[in-house]
Amino acid sequence: MTKPIRVLVVDDSAFNRRTLSDLLVALPGVEVIGKASDGEEALKLTVELAPDLITLDLEMPRMDGFTFLRLLMARRPTPVIVVSGFAAKENVFRALELGALDFIAKPTRTIAADLSAIQQELAEKVALVRQLSPTATDPARPGFRGRGTSTATGLFPLLPDSSSPRAAESMPRWLVVIASSTGGPTALLEVFAQLPASASAAVVVAQHMPERFTKTFADRLNRLSPFSVSEGTDVQILRPGHAVICPGGRCIEVVRRGNELLAKSVPAMPTDRYVPSGDRLFESAARAMAGRTIGVVLTGMGDDGAAGAVAIRGGGGVVIAESAESAVVYGMPGAAMRTGVVERSLPLRELATHLAAMITR
Repeated sequence: MTKPIRVLVVDDSAFNRRTLSDLLVALPGVEVIGKASDGEEALKLTVELAPDLITLDLEMPRMDGFTFLRLLMARRPTPVIVVSGFAAKENVFRALELGALDFIAKPTRTIAADLSAIQQELAEKVALVRQLSPTATDPARPGFRGRGTSTATGLFPLLPDSSSPRAAESMPRWLVVIASSTGGPTALLEVFAQLPASASAAVVVAQHMPERFTKTFADRLNRLSPFSVSEGTDVQILRPGHAVICPGGRCIEVVRRGNELLAKSVPAMPTDRYVPSGDRLFESAARAMAGRTIGVVLTGMGDDGAAGAVAIRGGGGVVIAESAESAVVYGMPGAAMRTGVVERSLPLRELATHLAAMITR
């Protein structure tokens, strides 16, 4: 019999504590073993109860969620799911950089229909925790990105906005397409920080992320990276030094129009098993750029990107994947590896360095 996932709920709102607890205990194989109203109480209960999973509000009295995360990851690394309102989207990405595993939207008092969707998300996160490797939240493991340990930028200080000095060029030499899911936001921060400003490359990303969060994430990458990064719109010309993040709830395709390369944000189709779809992005990139396509599969649950990786390799392009050594969840890169088309499997920091070298050739 599978052991139950033992959850600690941390939120200063009694309504949210009760609502999240009710949603969690209704899931099979889940126990809520404690509730805390601030970070100090949560730290004590974490030591006493040793939960398998913590749901965490970020804005709390006495000790906020950020301080709690820093101390938790130093003392007893534990999977953490942030529960955030849409008004605090920037805080979510800061929490992910400090070691949180993933996030969901906060329940509201006024929209009862939200609760079913939130419960489904919670069920997915519980399933995710069951699949985590024992070292997934271990700060000592290679490539761990919690507590600001990335070699790219320390605690990811934000750089001034920058745009490509090669914007007048209409066609990049390389097209880099990236698929990622759980753990992807912090992995992408690492990759984008190492993109060389001199590269004649464009980047398109399919990161599994809810609607209304992708623009904030694109803005954060834009401040970090030498590339100009934006959320996808209906149609954008891809130029060297330009990167596009697929908007949540939609898919993105790359098409060729004469001497121009375009990124098109399109509605999801019934055949898309994941939204955004890494497979759909990769397959369109292979058609548009053939041997000048580099596919990158980063951490994530499921197998999105595997079929697309086959398409890229079939078109003469190259595929690289994050290794199990650094991936928070090895599902997506592992599935890509099983296709036999991945040229290299590397820990995140080495992958970022290798990719940077590839696009400066």
